[in-house]
Amino acid sequence: MTVAADDTVSTLRWRGGYGRLWSAAVLSRFGDAVRNVAVPVVAAGLTTSPFVLSLVSAAGYLPWLLFGLLGGALADRVDRRRAMWTVDVIRGVLVAVFAVSLVVGESHIAVLMAFAFSLTTMQTLFDNAATAILPTLVPRGALSSANARLMTAQSLAGTFLGAPVAGVLIATDPAVPFAVDAATYLVAAALIASLPRPAVPAAPPGGTTLRTQIAEGLRRLWRDRLLRAICTANLLANMVVGGLTALLVLIVTQWAGASETTFGVVVAAYGAGAVLGGLVATRLGRWVGGVRVLVLALVVQVACLTGIGTVAHAVATAAGLAAFGFAGMLVNVHTVTLIQRRVPGEMLGRVSAASRTVAVGGAPLGALLAGTLAEATDVNVPAVAGAGLVAIAAVVVVRGAASDRLTPM
Repeated sequence: MTVAADDTVSTLRWRGGYGRLWSAAVLSRFGDAVRNVAVPVVAAGLTTSPFVLSLVSAAGYLPWLLFGLLGGALADRVDRRRAMWTVDVIRGVLVAVFAVSLVVGESHIAVLMAFAFSLTTMQTLFDNAATAILPTLVPRGALSSANARLMTAQSLAGTFLGAPVAGVLIATDPAVPFAVDAATYLVAAALIASLPRPAVPAAPPGGTTLRTQIAEGLRRLWRDRLLRAICTANLLANMVVGGLTALLVLIVTQWAGASETTFGVVVAAYGAGAVLGGLVATRLGRWVGGVRVLVLALVVQVACLTGIGTVAHAVATAAGLAAFGFAGMLVNVHTVTLIQRRVPGEMLGRVSAASRTVAVGGAPLGALLAGTLAEATDVNVPAVAGAGLVAIAAVVVVRGAASDRLTPM
């Protein structure tokens, strides 16, 4: 199932903008990791209800359903460089305001949900613009390597720096992690603003409306049998990820028996696995093919979820999260690379948005379903149920690759 594409190996150069884009993404991920560890800890201090915690997670995913397609269409119409640094400045200010609200004692679960919703709303434009920019900065044959290095470095920054540092910062004051995150957004904005204009051209609107362009992106995704299958599989998988993320603090502390102080360490296992996956993703793709790697990664995740949901031990949970992160990185690298290779540059923002919106849209639904299921049973049950959904996702990719004319079996 090796995709018939131009896989000629090209040298990945750090000059020309890629190095600055890489630096901005890594710095921003460090800040995000600090915040992502702090958010569930703050939320758990405000409520002990699994369902309410799932609402916080769902609020962080919901904007993709509401604004994801719009963000992709805008990414194909505006100056992508300017859009990205502007969004980062706004996010930096927003996170700083939230940090102040914690300092003055105005924290509330509703405020936390609004905060998560607002950040993701802006992310819909940023992520689609970033996906569309990368192919303008590196040669086509270096896309897999560029994606792998970018995602691996982000995992390193989040796992070995962000997550451990977050634990120390939270112990100092709950507002400090958010202040650090705000600073990283502002520095990242400066780096992105320094990218050369010729490297990030905006696609001309061509006199068409946003609605027309969104429809074009959806049709392009639907007509590509392989991308359609991968998108469907990601929808199912992200339902599971959404549920796992929403309940992870309870799975680690209640089911696995770890203390709150070690929560960040256990979660760091996921990032460690993701780093390893990023280091081998390109090579595995060359050996066995990107689509086959996707299928094998989903099978690994089925086993991981089964173990997390059936073995009540912190070490077993950490090991399961590490393997889950390893497989997840393989899926991310090859999914993004396949989209970038199979879609024309002028439509890349819209098709990327369509795929991401459908896929990420499963996360809030999964978070709510997992919270409801955990309320009725136990916090580990959603992980076991999720293994079944990921198994179905693997079958969907196999069938999609078999029916795709550009993917010889």
